[in-house]
Amino acid sequence: MLNLKGKRLFLRALEPEDLDFLYELENNPEIWEISGTTAPYSKHILRIYLDNAHKDIYEVKQLRLCICNLEGKVIGLIDLFDFDPRNLRVGMGIVISEEANRNRGVGAEAIEILCDYVFSVLGLRQVYANVLEDNAPSIHLFTKLGFKKVGVKKDWISSNGKFKDEILFQKINKG
Repeated sequence: MLNLKGKRLFLRALEPEDLDFLYELENNPEIWEISGTTAPYSKHILRIYLDNAHKDIYEVKQLRLCICNLEGKVIGLIDLFDFDPRNLRVGMGIVISEEANRNRGVGAEAIEILCDYVFSVLGLRQVYANVLEDNAPSIHLFTKLGFKKVGVKKDWISSNGKFKDEILFQKINKG
C-alpha cells in the first residue's frame, strides 16, 4: 500500500484551496532563481494549472505534491519533472516556503517519502536533482540522503549579472 506519510509530515495532491499558497510561492522572487521563473503568475493562470493538476504523471511527465505538516498546513512543494518512463528516471525539486521550517528535517523526510514512491510505485531506476553551487543546505541535504554528485553544469544559471554553476546529483536504485 502506498503511504505518503512520514513521522512529521505527509505529501498530498494539489487542491483548489491551495491557490493562495501557490500564488504566494510562485510569485516570490527569492525562489525564481531555482524555479526558472522570470515573471509573475496570475491567479487565473494558476487556477487553470490547478484544474489540470489531477492529470497522470505518464500523461504530463510531471507531478507536484504539497508538503504538509501533520495538522494539514501546507509548508512546501515537492516536484517530479522530466519523467522519462523509457529510461526509468525523473528529476526532483523541492521548496520549503518559510525559513522557520528549513533545516529542520522537513525536506529530508519529504524527499525520502517521494524517493520511496519513485522507486517502489513508479518502478524507476533513478532520480536526479539540480542544485546551485551556492546552495550549501541543499547540497548537504541531497548528499546526506545518498544522492551522488555526478556532474557540474558550468555557468548554467544567470543571476544578477553573474553566472552560477549547477550541480547534478543522482540517486540510483540498484535493488
